[in-house]
Amino acid sequence: MAEQGRLAGRVAIITGAARGQGEAEARLFVAEGARVVLTDVLADEVTAVAASLGDAAAAMAHDVSEEAAWAEVVALATERFGGVDVLVNNAAIHRIRPLLDETSEDLHRILDVNLVGAILGMQAVVPAMEARRGGSIVNISSLAAQSGFWGHGAYAAAKWGLRGVSRVAAVELGPLGIRVNSVYPGMVDTAMLPPAGDPGTDAARTAHLPLGRVGQPSEVAETVLYLASDASSYVTGAELVIDGGSNAGRVPPGVR
Repeated sequence: MAEQGRLAGRVAIITGAARGQGEAEARLFVAEGARVVLTDVLADEVTAVAASLGDAAAAMAHDVSEEAAWAEVVALATERFGGVDVLVNNAAIHRIRPLLDETSEDLHRILDVNLVGAILGMQAVVPAMEARRGGSIVNISSLAAQSGFWGHGAYAAAKWGLRGVSRVAAVELGPLGIRVNSVYPGMVDTAMLPPAGDPGTDAARTAHLPLGRVGQPSEVAETVLYLASDASSYVTGAELVIDGGSNAGRVPPGVR
């Protein structure tokens, strides 16, 4: 474990940490001195990631929608590392389906994982954070919570909900010394990014972005690190967008 770093001495829980953004966050956190509990429903994969990080990391198979499982995650962080300072609600599931084709069962599953799971996580860590006189919660939302995207009805419902509850949590938990912020990734190179085809297709789908490319999980991780660290000690209720400029506007065809 690193003796120095922007998260030296901190203990973090990161959900959905078997791959993609969660894995990138876990690796960066450990490099910056944190001890991290990584959780995911992909038990073998998250265990392998934690093992690669050494004694500063522990893994647990974890469905964020199960309330009892959250108590076990917090217990592991406390028993193994001494408490909880940071929670990154990163776990999510994604599906593209027209709203009129949505089913009640599938809708509830997306809401349970992407929204209810994050709320359960916030509830679970508060006592442990209070015991350490504060903490930081980072909720990973989506650009789909800032605009409308075709086929994202269920996903957007969950992420817009997470946007709202993050603000409420910032207000309610601020007096306890707990900061709550949210991050809004756009097109990021993870398993959730719908596959393109040939390189020409890849270029076409990013041509409208001011930065003209897909983002990397490491770039999201750096923003999450900022919100988890003392560098953002006066930041709560904030919404940080990481989208290559998509929200700013579109680059006209033929410019690049």
